[in-house]
Amino acid sequence: MSNASSIRCLITAGPTREFIDPVRFLSNPSTGKMGYALAEAAVAAGWTVDLVAGPVTLKEPDGVILYPVVSAEEMFHHVDALFDACDVLIMAAAVSDFRPVKQYAEKQKKEGASMNIEFERTVDILKTMTERKAHQTVVGFAAETDNVDASARAKLEAKRCDWIVANKVGEAGAGFAADTNKVTLIAADGSSLTIGPTTKAALAKELIQLITPSAT
Repeated sequence: MSNASSIRCLITAGPTREFIDPVRFLSNPSTGKMGYALAEAAVAAGWTVDLVAGPVTLKEPDGVILYPVVSAEEMFHHVDALFDACDVLIMAAAVSDFRPVKQYAEKQKKEGASMNIEFERTVDILKTMTERKAHQTVVGFAAETDNVDASARAKLEAKRCDWIVANKVGEAGAGFAADTNKVTLIAADGSSLTIGPTTKAALAKELIQLITPSAT
């Protein structure tokens, strides 16, 4: 790739929902703000952006190609279809790791519902993509509550990412729902850089600059 306009970026954002029945689901607090900020920054950098987003209440960023999804399985199918054509994959979504083995077609009345729900793992989208990557630069995210650096570095290695963005969940002004964030960007060679606290928009702009693939 020789210039910014030739870079095609695939970004995931927001949560996924794994339904138990039509009115109950397993999810997480992700609002999609970081993923959407990254999409806007990538567009501003001149990149072509495919955005696969779970259920959020954010305005669609100008200039992106948006693919709304709900479940981890739906997100996987879109990422799987778009990955080969992309130059950069940024997995900013908070994908549910588990889903109910059985999904009920009708609402389960609480009087008769079982208190035990069996879960199964969802597909590991990030690992599945890195196992077949060719020219792509792959950026993962690690939202952790403790041992943030060690956990993120372990994920970076296990998932064969080029970069991992680590942040601590629960810190004031960072993580889920906040308009600001503080992260550590860790490279595959082990080097790292802490960015923030700053707005997610400013953070996204810096991340896009840092992960931009070298011209070939």
